[in-house]
Amino acid sequence: MTTTQHSISPTTAPVGAPTELDLGVSGMTCASCVRRVEKALGRVPGVTAVSVNLATERARLTFAGPPDVKAAADAVEAAGYHAEKREFDLSVTGMTCASCSGRVEKALSRLPGVESAAVNLATERAHVVAFAGSVDIADLIAAVEKVGYGATPVGQGGEQAEEEARADRSRRELHHVLIAAALSAPLLAGMVGDLFGANWMLPGWVQLILASIVQFWLGARFYRAGWNAVRAGAGNMDLLVALGTSAAWGLSLYLMLTAHDGHEPHLYFEASSVLITFVLFGKWLEARAKGQTAAAIRALMDLRPATARLRRDGVETEVPVERVHVGDHVVVRPGERVPVDGRVVEGSGGVDESMLTGESLPVDKEPGARVTGGSINGDGLLVVETTAVGTETMLAQIVRMVEGAQASKAPIQRLVDRVSAVFVPAVLAVAALTLAGWWIVGGDLEAAIVTAVSVLVIACPCALGLATPTAIMVGTGVAARHGILIKDAEALERAHALTAVAFDKTGTLTEGKPRVTDLIPAEDTDGETLLRLAAALQAGSEHPLAHALRDRAKAAGMAAEAVTDFRALAGRGVSGTVAGRRLQLGNVRAVEEAGLQPGPLAEPAEALAATGRTLSWLIEVGETPRLLGLVAFGDTVKDSAITAVASLKAQGVEPVMVTGDGWGAARSVAAALGIERVFAEVLPGDKAAVVATLKGEGKVVGMVGDGINDAPALAAADVGIAMATGTDVAMHSAGVTLMRGDPRLVAGSIDVSRRTYSKIRQGLFWAFAYNVIGIPLAASGNLSPVLAGAAMALSSVSVVVNALTLRGWTPPKNEDLR
Repeated sequence: MTTTQHSISPTTAPVGAPTELDLGVSGMTCASCVRRVEKALGRVPGVTAVSVNLATERARLTFAGPPDVKAAADAVEAAGYHAEKREFDLSVTGMTCASCSGRVEKALSRLPGVESAAVNLATERAHVVAFAGSVDIADLIAAVEKVGYGATPVGQGGEQAEEEARADRSRRELHHVLIAAALSAPLLAGMVGDLFGANWMLPGWVQLILASIVQFWLGARFYRAGWNAVRAGAGNMDLLVALGTSAAWGLSLYLMLTAHDGHEPHLYFEASSVLITFVLFGKWLEARAKGQTAAAIRALMDLRPATARLRRDGVETEVPVERVHVGDHVVVRPGERVPVDGRVVEGSGGVDESMLTGESLPVDKEPGARVTGGSINGDGLLVVETTAVGTETMLAQIVRMVEGAQASKAPIQRLVDRVSAVFVPAVLAVAALTLAGWWIVGGDLEAAIVTAVSVLVIACPCALGLATPTAIMVGTGVAARHGILIKDAEALERAHALTAVAFDKTGTLTEGKPRVTDLIPAEDTDGETLLRLAAALQAGSEHPLAHALRDRAKAAGMAAEAVTDFRALAGRGVSGTVAGRRLQLGNVRAVEEAGLQPGPLAEPAEALAATGRTLSWLIEVGETPRLLGLVAFGDTVKDSAITAVASLKAQGVEPVMVTGDGWGAARSVAAALGIERVFAEVLPGDKAAVVATLKGEGKVVGMVGDGINDAPALAAADVGIAMATGTDVAMHSAGVTLMRGDPRLVAGSIDVSRRTYSKIRQGLFWAFAYNVIGIPLAASGNLSPVLAGAAMALSSVSVVVNALTLRGWTPPKNEDLR
């Protein structure tokens, strides 16, 4: 359970008595803020007293009756402040179908102060967002229990305890399946014997005993869950199974008791017993399959080692990873997993980060390089200074993001929820009409009951409830394994429909690290002198062009020279003194202000500018200023960018480039990559406007960026895609985060979205088609109860197994996309 604010629940009081409520309020900075909030809350109907504390950022309200938390929160927001919220995650037990998850969701949503509640049948979890002070975890658990289900806070007892409980439940359910099968086999043998003309039928009283054990002991779960549904004024799969099998068992008992002496009536005990056996078997298979959908999360969590080797005062000690603190030095030997996020301070070697980024090749790490907890140290001894532990590590953030995506609800699920809400009542109505129709038309009550039983047991709301969440769980999990983090189900669903992807150029399609491409000295200067003086002048600058010059000088074996009187010239460049010579390195504006002309350098300068190069002129300033030469810089196109653009085109997606660079640089990069549409000289604040322009053309737009200035455009796009090599702001604004700076993953994220959405549609089609075809077949008498039960049991299993085929997904090659 994660919380953003700890607060007190409303004081328990009789109806009509005054009640108190604590509400978290953020954004207040002074006493006038306090007065404004107090006035706003004082105008809320029913509030008799308000006290706002600036230090604790709390508002205490007294209501004349039951508190209206939503009205109080709205008043705080209207006053320009923020009503704090809490988030709760519950593990819910006892749900068997979409009707169950819908009922739990409604019960939680009805609680005062709950803003939203989402219940996931596949994960058996509920995520609740509530205004702080309105409810606590006990209120939520009580609401779930009131409608007949169980709930506990997620994380209580730890993941290992939860996994052990799931394994115990699976073993217990398997034992029940085997016992039910053993007791049903003799009953089924009699029916099989009839097909071959053999009389293997057991005496009626033996059939009654065997069927009753299956019906009322092994099938007790259906009665309990069905009764809870009835008490809550709703229905579910368990109610259908309980009614159908009880009807078959009751009819058999009636026929046995009313049979004439010497006459052996046809009994249906085998139908009720085999039905329960099939359903139990189906639920066990379904639970096992659902457990596999969470394999990606478990694999990520298993990456973190349980212990770390601390080095303190030269002594190495192995301790639980929970005892490592920020700043501690951790020793990682070859072949071991890095236990924490940190920075290498000693040693070097290749580190395998494939489980986190999807990058198969080891990444070389030297002192100063960052390492991520969960990665594997390859061939060197590393000493790592810890920079993040626990929930702040990259691995923990990835797990949280994937869990959040798996717990979220896709827009298409809303249709399923509406259908599920009326499904069971509709099936009960169809079964009642079937019973009445067969009895009235045929006059045979026995045949009418058997046919109605078939209708009850073939109907399956489970498949409807599982089709969307299981596909989303598997899709987001396998995407995370390949370095694609999907924020929520809505982003996953939208990404499949993208028709255009806009790329920010620098750092996304290019390396974002300029390099010196050309050194053109004036007639009285040589290239070596030009580079030496320019690099010395930039010795104290952190500008990317300065780094490029120093790197070029270092590669040429030049020693760094001292610079004095260094100054940054706004909009022009820099100036300083090197070896007694007053120098200036700047743009063409600096040349013009010095009263100089490019002369013979004009022609090469024009040619370089046309190819997108950035130009810097070195000027010696004195009584007679003169040009010493020209330095050209260029950004390197990523090797993977050409493949990425080709992949998008193969998918039918239009690549678009958006950049603040000039048209020369933009056209040069676009031509190299094969991008036809370019927006150049775009100010940072106008990138969102470019996205709006594309959307105005009827396109579904994705935006790919990595910087703070990309955040508004990422938020404006239908799907924002951020490079994890960029800023946190960009990542928070995006629906998809790529864990390595490889633009090829953009096509991969679209492909996994399309594959996942295809599985959702396949699952929903099968679930709807199964019920649309199966229920009429059963109502027409063309399906026996035993076959109906087998079909129902296998329908939900088939939906989950179909979703599990996504686990083999890998980012496609170009030829796979055509």
